[in-house]
Amino acid sequence: MKIITKIAELRDHLSAFQRPAFVPTMGNLHDGHLALVRQAKPLGDVLVASIFVNRLQFLPHEDFDTYPRTLQADCAALQAAGCDVVFAPGEAELYPQQQTFKINPPSELTDLLEGHFRPGFFTGVCTVVMKLFACVQPRVAVFGQKDYQQLMVIRQMVQQFALPIDIIGGPTLRAADGLALSSRNNYLSSAERREAVQLSQALQAMAGALRSGTSDVAALEQQAMAALAARGWQPDYLTVRQRSNLQTPGAAEVAALANDAGLVVLGAAKLGKTRLIDNLEV
Repeated sequence: MKIITKIAELRDHLSAFQRPAFVPTMGNLHDGHLALVRQAKPLGDVLVASIFVNRLQFLPHEDFDTYPRTLQADCAALQAAGCDVVFAPGEAELYPQQQTFKINPPSELTDLLEGHFRPGFFTGVCTVVMKLFACVQPRVAVFGQKDYQQLMVIRQMVQQFALPIDIIGGPTLRAADGLALSSRNNYLSSAERREAVQLSQALQAMAGALRSGTSDVAALEQQAMAALAARGWQPDYLTVRQRSNLQTPGAAEVAALANDAGLVVLGAAKLGKTRLIDNLEV
């Protein structure tokens, strides 16, 4: 496995390949990331994973400075998973000057859910992903479905810019108790880790209610939010949305979409100081 930190060197190395496959990460890798790497491996003739903690997608009060940087361990895990190239640029390499040109995704897709609670987040995500695409020039890229809205935003960005890249979603990998794997799980205390599974269980309960014929989405969401809050969580949202556009379905749409695999339940909530997200397609 080759570790590359310079854009020019990366382009030179990849010039010998026809179909690079790409998995972008911020490092501090867990089994969920490695599952994406293994999924991407047979999709191209060389597999590139990037490790870059992107300042542009962090709000001022968020954990950019304390986000774990574990490059040596990450590279060892990537090599074991079959990665061919690790692209690990420094901030000065990827942003040699202030990044004043940015990708601003449409508000109807990004001013809700994560974009509502983390304003500017998707501008930062789209900008760095576009820049990484320019560096790697992949023909296929794999993103985790745990970041459901992010995956949708990236897919639409690639489509609208006519980029020759197939965007593939990787299933959410979970711990034995159902908790979605996340780098931020490392922030949880042992007691918080035991409690954290309540988020996925709340989403499962919402999905089950929808499959059983519940059509009062507002009441379902309010009950789920209240139940988590009663356990000491600070929920941002637990919500039912249409998979196609992440808009709230009307009562008449709920039954039809629930029977036609057209809904997704999504949640984001803070447990202690750690904010967790998850989703479950219905």
